[in-house]
Amino acid sequence: MDADIDSPAVAPPVAAPVAAALAASSLAACGGGGDSSASSGGFAGTASAGASTLTDAQAARFLLHAQFSASDAEIATVRNIGPTAWLSSQYAGIAGQTGWDWLNSRGYDSISYATRYYDLEYPGDFMIWNQLMTAPDAMRKRMALALSEYFVVSLTGLNAGWRGHLIAGYWDTLVAHAFGNFRNLLQAVTLSPAMGTYLNTRGNQKENTYIGRQPDENFAREIMQLMTIGLSKLNLDGSKKLDGNGKSIDTYTQDDVANLARVFTGYDIDRSEDVIVIEPVQNRSIGNTSYARKPMILDATKHSTLEATFLGVTVGANVDGASALKTALDTLFNHPNVGPFFGRQMIQRLVTSNPSPAYVARVASAFNNNGSGVRGDLRAVWTAILTDVEAQSSDGLVSTSFGKLREPMLRLVQWGRTFGIRSTYGSWKIVDQSDPVARLGQSPLRASSVFNFFRPGYKPQGMTAGGAVAPEFQLVNESSVAGYLNMLQGVARWGIYVMAPEQSSAAANNSATNGFDIAASYTAELAIAHDADALVARLNLLLCAGQLSAATQVLIVNALNAVPLTVNSSDFLKLHRIASLVLLVMASSEYLVQK
Repeated sequence: MDADIDSPAVAPPVAAPVAAALAASSLAACGGGGDSSASSGGFAGTASAGASTLTDAQAARFLLHAQFSASDAEIATVRNIGPTAWLSSQYAGIAGQTGWDWLNSRGYDSISYATRYYDLEYPGDFMIWNQLMTAPDAMRKRMALALSEYFVVSLTGLNAGWRGHLIAGYWDTLVAHAFGNFRNLLQAVTLSPAMGTYLNTRGNQKENTYIGRQPDENFAREIMQLMTIGLSKLNLDGSKKLDGNGKSIDTYTQDDVANLARVFTGYDIDRSEDVIVIEPVQNRSIGNTSYARKPMILDATKHSTLEATFLGVTVGANVDGASALKTALDTLFNHPNVGPFFGRQMIQRLVTSNPSPAYVARVASAFNNNGSGVRGDLRAVWTAILTDVEAQSSDGLVSTSFGKLREPMLRLVQWGRTFGIRSTYGSWKIVDQSDPVARLGQSPLRASSVFNFFRPGYKPQGMTAGGAVAPEFQLVNESSVAGYLNMLQGVARWGIYVMAPEQSSAAANNSATNGFDIAASYTAELAIAHDADALVARLNLLLCAGQLSAATQVLIVNALNAVPLTVNSSDFLKLHRIASLVLLVMASSEYLVQK
């Protein structure tokens, strides 16, 4: 079985004390609330926004909202063709290798007692980090990651065989639908065997009064509360509708949940392509991976035939399961709450924690109608979010109510993509990073519950600015701040240590290939490492879209120059300086709070 350890906690010279001071300020750097209506100053993402209106910093800022990182070439492309044309090119692009195919290419579908991949989950971690770090269709993967925090399935909570393949199949579903229609995505999520396992529709059966069985209500509740309409009726701008007494109005009742649950009965995994292998050590029958990505199928004998009334719609008694499912999903999809409910959370994931009501309304309107009469067009939603005047105006750069804390997993992916991360043996054995003390404190596809890593309405203690929220701060505490810095200072310099990277299993932990298989190349940075000013300017653009203050840049340059280098200094010393700078920048509040 695979075994990995964290890279050694060797602090790059100079950086650690300064980084600690910079990081401390991030806890107070994410401002709060209000209606931060944007005005002039940004390119506003309009169709007329041409190359001549964009600076490098503006292009980088747009890219860091739209994907994981910004390279020199990508910045030049956005400046040359403009954001709208760049988005069109991404929508038209071909998806990269699926997570499923990558797992199989590494042999993680093999059946052997020595590896027992059918019982273990860590191949799913390797898969998703490989996808996020290397996939050529970065924007598609970025949107899929945002969707994974809305339609939550967590590898931690999957209690089934072939968990790595289950989560890969689910991830590939989100990727496949990321540029499609919300209605199709909603159905694919509903019938996913991973979602069925996670929220109990897999094997859910109709009522049986003789034994006192009722349909499981878990998915029925969560598809309303978390995936479509939320708890309260909303206006187009995301504000709550109020009754005559000034109270919010519930979107559904417990009766709605109980009735809707009948629709989600009778579904189970599809075993039609199973090939059974007898594992001789345990004399155990093991099926192959095929079920883990095939949509669940309906067994009509286990599906409820009772009438089901929910949200003002009735599915009659004895209606077949497929028709009942269509009615239920159509009803949810067409509810007026979906546009503002979904749109606001996607703005939070991509741009800012506290979008103005006007921003939410513009995105919700794009969800409701893409301009051609189509509801739920996700391309229209992404375009509306990323090119909105509020997302791109320079007003946001100085507003205390604009921006969001970068999620830890996004920081690591940005580091990897920005600095040419590679895995020499193709292992990508990056383990679960959820530990806040020794690792990142967050790992993709490993939310702690169906409510994601954090609530969209989370407000840190002491945050008093009106109705402002700061969701990502739910991950922040003294341990996680220190854990992030300790992890980053080792990884930035040395990379990630891997046991037996050439093997899909680590049967030989004393392999001569043990070492830092996953590391950044820093090719462009090595060429200017002797010039602290140039090096800081480069990282300021690529990591921060030019948002490091002059004072912070001076502080960092002085720290780097405390250890003088020349153009003839060794690459070893140059890499120390580069890693020190990475730590200093990625510990600063001006980086951690993305605007």
